[in-house]
Formats: sequence, C-alpha cells, structure tokens
Amino acid sequence: MKEIKWGFIGCGEVTERKSGPAFSLVPGSSVVAVMSRNQEKAKSYAQRHNIPRWYTDAQELVDDPEVNAVYIATPPSSHATYAIMAMKSGKPVYVEKPLAASYPDCQRINRISEQTGVPCFVAYYRRYLPYFQRVKQLVEEGAVGKVLNVQVRFAVPPRDLDYNRDNLPWRVQRDIAGGGYFYDLAPHQIDLLQEMFGPILRAHGYCANRGGLYQTEDTVSASFQFNDGMPGSGSWCFVSHASAKTDRIEIIGDKGSVAFSVFTYEPIVLHTEQGREEIVVPNPEHVQMPLIQNIVEHLQGTATCTCDSVSATTVNWVMDRILGK
Repeated sequence: MKEIKWGFIGCGEVTERKSGPAFSLVPGSSVVAVMSRNQEKAKSYAQRHNIPRWYTDAQELVDDPEVNAVYIATPPSSHATYAIMAMKSGKPVYVEKPLAASYPDCQRINRISEQTGVPCFVAYYRRYLPYFQRVKQLVEEGAVGKVLNVQVRFAVPPRDLDYNRDNLPWRVQRDIAGGGYFYDLAPHQIDLLQEMFGPILRAHGYCANRGGLYQTEDTVSASFQFNDGMPGSGSWCFVSHASAKTDRIEIIGDKGSVAFSVFTYEPIVLHTEQGREEIVVPNPEHVQMPLIQNIVEHLQGTATCTCDSVSATTVNWVMDRILGK
C-alpha cells in the first residue's frame, strides 16, 4: 500500500485534535471519508476537515472503493462489529482504546485478523510519546535499580454530566463502554505498565459505587502481578473531592523511585541518592501522531508496528479480572 486512504467510523471529540489531523499530516496518508449515524455531524465534520465524502452507514464507508484503511472512533461496544466488518473486506483497522468492551470481543477480533491476515491496530498511543519513552528509558538504564513494585493512584471529581441522570455519558453505561470510567481511563495506565514490565498474569479487584451518580463502579482497588513475579497495585476514584485529585504512577526500585502522570503530563520526578530531579518532556501537538505514522509506515511496508490487537487484548483481560466480569 503506497497511499493509505482512511475512512473514519465515528467523528467524536477524540478525532478533533488527538488523532484526526495526524492522519493527513503523515506522508502517504489522507482521510477520504467519514461516517456518523448523525447526518449533520458527519456532514459538518467532513466540511470542516476538507474530507471528500461522508456517510451515515458504516457498511457504505467500508464498501467505498477509495477507502483502503479504517479508523474506528466509536464507543467500545461497537468496536468488534466494525473492526470485523472492515477486516472481512480486506481493509486494515485502527481502533480506539480499549480494543473492545470485553475480553471475549477482543478474542473475536483477533480470530478474524488471523483468519483474514488483515492487521488490526489499537490506539495505545502513549507507548510512543516522548514523555513515557523517557520514563521507560530511566527504568531500563537502571536509574532506580531493580524495580520492586509499581503503584497507580488516580482520583478525580465527578464531571458535570455525571449528575444528569436522564442523559448520562456513554462512558458510565456498561452496555456501551464495558464498565464505568475505569474501563475508559485505566487501559492507558495498564498498557503502559505492561509495555514496561511485560504481561500481567494475575489480577484481582474490589469495586464499589460510592457516589450513587450512576450504576457502574466509581471506585476501584486492585492488585496484580507481572510475569517476573513483581507485584503492583492501583486505586481509582471517579467521585473524589477536587482537593484529592491525583494522577500518578510510582515505580519503586532498590536504588530510587520515579513518578509520573498519565493524563496531565506533570514533570517526571526521579528520586535517587543524588536527590530529587524533575524532568520535563514535551509531547507533540497531536498526541496520536507518532503511532499513526508508525501504522502508516507498517502498511507501506517500511516499518513494523507492534501496537496491535493481540498486544491490546491483555489490557481487557486485566480489566475484566479486576472488575470481576
């Protein structure tokens, strides 16, 4: 494939800045069609981003002969359906995270990818960002010595929409999202940890709804163990007071520790015998750009992208174990 001509299924907020513009900035890549079930939304998005065609039916977009790769930016419950639809048509897929709303749906996607030989990539773009690559470099270079434990802490207050019982966000509707905000945000944290330390082979969790704003879990505590036996733990609260707001992963070693944020990109903090050091690493304007470039180069045959559906499936397995699904 010399020219990658993308069709977007879904054109929500994530496509406006994080991903959408990057598809047209990468050499040999362009967006030729977009689809939304909302006609006005599809038409408006196409006009604003100079995309030639728009659709309200996903099958019509997949069948468009100009489209030779598909980006799926819909809620997780439809990821498997659309990904399988595209792969069966011979068109590579790039899916927003998490790969699907459940581990079994991830397995379905992997089976079709294997049967058809059509690749499926997943938007765990933080693996490719300079900020997180610097954290990984510090660990690999032994800045904290032998890593003994990792700890995830995340707390945020409710969003305004969480109080609207008659029109709750899809991210807190289990049948659409796979769970609550944990299923939407924790994937990035879990994927990064597995990228650094290998697969998590054991995971357990305790879930609760402490705020009563919606039916899915809003508070989660978990413990997990990596392939080499290293333990880790995590706590997530999506109904905290604003004063408790936290976004932090701490990697503890026998010679120091390194702490970083996943969503706010606070300075990386390294503690060693030499003292405390803050490390500032900027990220690109469109945060999915490095991954999208790698995917395009993979499809063009000039690089290999390992951020695929197989590597992403373990994240869903861990989350499902933690939630007791």
